[in-house]
Amino acid sequence: MSFTVSARVSARQFSFRHHSMLSALDQSLSLVISGMSDVRIVEADGRVHTPAALQALLFGARPSVPGVIAPTPAIAA
Repeated sequence: MSFTVSARVSARQFSFRHHSMLSALDQSLSLVISGMSDVRIVEADGRVHTPAALQALLFGARPSVPGVIAPTPAIAA
C-alpha cells in the first residue's frame, strides 16, 4: 500500500511517499511538531487523514483535557 504525507511551510509544499501507514503517521507527527501546516496523509485510494485523526483511528481517541493521561490496561501477571 502507498501513503503520501504532504505539508506546507510558508509558500513551499512538501510531499513524501511511504509504504507503511505507521511510517507515514510517524513522519506526519514529526512535521506537525516541527511547525509545518496543512499536514495530511493521503492513502492510495484517495482517503485523506490529518495526523490526529489517523492516530485516533489506529490507537483510539486521546483524552481531550490537556495534561490528563489516558488509563492503560492492566497487564496480567
